[in-house]
Amino acid sequence: MKILDSSNMKGIKVAVTTVAFSKNEQLVNQLNQSGFESIKTNTAGKRFERDELIDYLSDCDAAIVGLDKIDDELLKMLPKLKVISKYGVGLDNIDLKSCESRDITVLHTQGVNRRSVSEMALGFMICLSRNLYTGSNELKLGLWNKNGGQQISGKTIGIIGVGNIGKDLIALLKPFNCTILVNDIIDQADYYAENNLEEVSKSELIRRSDIISIHTPLTEETMYLINKDRLAEMKPSAIVINTARGGIINQNDLKNALKNKLIAGAAIDAYETEPPEDSDLLAIPNLMNTPHIGGNAREAVIAMGHSAIDNLTKFYRKN
Repeated sequence: MKILDSSNMKGIKVAVTTVAFSKNEQLVNQLNQSGFESIKTNTAGKRFERDELIDYLSDCDAAIVGLDKIDDELLKMLPKLKVISKYGVGLDNIDLKSCESRDITVLHTQGVNRRSVSEMALGFMICLSRNLYTGSNELKLGLWNKNGGQQISGKTIGIIGVGNIGKDLIALLKPFNCTILVNDIIDQADYYAENNLEEVSKSELIRRSDIISIHTPLTEETMYLINKDRLAEMKPSAIVINTARGGIINQNDLKNALKNKLIAGAAIDAYETEPPEDSDLLAIPNLMNTPHIGGNAREAVIAMGHSAIDNLTKFYRKN
């Protein structure tokens, strides 16, 4: 892999695809002052189709990307592109094998937006459990329904995926004295013991939990992890939350489960297609749906942007 020194940064063209970064003046100014020859930002807020993305990146040496799908078909059309710096944490939208075969370096920092996502997950838990979301919407329609729901204190919380975000959520939940069930593909027995967590199978976690929160990447193993069979195993009073990636929950199965009252509620921040096109799903009253903003708290936007820029500049300045 060829490493360039700082004197060669002036010959590097960088493109930013992500909207949140491109619309943040502080981040754009920082990137403009980093010493690269030219900077292209997505100030129009464009969600690029494949051909548009190819055209946008065609003359660039490096790219700062968010959730854009970077696969082999796209990369073969971008022979000049040699560095991808991830704005955010998940890499499931980037074909890492294709990048390696084409000598494209992928830069990222794990956990940089964990508090933004974990706070949202906790907020979903409280809003759905206490009927804050449904109660507010009903009152706007003129319905005075004094159903205060139930506390999350003392309940059984299941966390699937105990990485940076899962761990941060566990820390936020400590004052609520919940029983916390965990499931992850990585052996973390010492961490579980130190934090009084109960490691169980996915099936047991799904059966026992009052609230299930998902924090895994999207892989072949996690695609439709929550489907009609899993939903049928949940308590009728259960709530399921996905602030991770679209496709982990089968949206049609979730829609049927909510409509038929197989579970009490759900919250999703990520969708199989974004923006989501299923208006019937979005209209379900006990489903909270947000536009993939879990990692987009103001502080997280800045932190992710700083990380993407720092990783890129350090790469090119390395001897």
